[in-house]
Amino acid sequence: MKKIGLVIAAVLIVSSIQAQLHFGPQIGFTSSKLTTNFSDYSSEVKSNFLFGAFVRIGEKIYVQPEINWLTQGGVWENSTIDNKIEMKYKTVQIPVSVGWRIIDLKLVNIRVFGGFAANIATDKEMKIDDIDEPITDADWNDLAWQYQIGAGVDVLMFALDVKYMGGLNNLYKGDDFVYDGTTLSTKSNLFTITLGWKIF
Repeated sequence: MKKIGLVIAAVLIVSSIQAQLHFGPQIGFTSSKLTTNFSDYSSEVKSNFLFGAFVRIGEKIYVQPEINWLTQGGVWENSTIDNKIEMKYKTVQIPVSVGWRIIDLKLVNIRVFGGFAANIATDKEMKIDDIDEPITDADWNDLAWQYQIGAGVDVLMFALDVKYMGGLNNLYKGDDFVYDGTTLSTKSNLFTITLGWKIF
């Protein structure tokens, strides 16, 4: 009798987990901008694509970890001295968000969410117009943190998410690049649109 009870409990637990677990691949479009403390420099947006995968655990309230491959970065330009700086920051991004399904119509639902993301650098590149010696790789952090807020809609097996990600720490940690007595400081801000396919 006890064994039968355990089997029934196990079936119920597995069924519950399956009903609350979704995962699949996703692709997206990113628009990134590097903010800087150099007031004389204007920032330009850089657009790129991302690809990755997500897991969603829960129904009304859910947790969604992801793993994405993308390039962040931006361009700073000083028109007065005709100087341009371009930064590319290729990363493996691991966002984790907590969401709330505010409207659930079974076939269509609308969600809001927020959380944090870790960005692990895989490649860093910087181009500066008027500096001969390149800034070394050691001057840039290998780990960058961002907060994220956003909203999403699910239609059948597809999930469309729109999110804003704000930089929490500076990408630059060196002291080699100084302009007008100020050391370069920058954070990566990111706007993303992703389309996921819930294959389970």
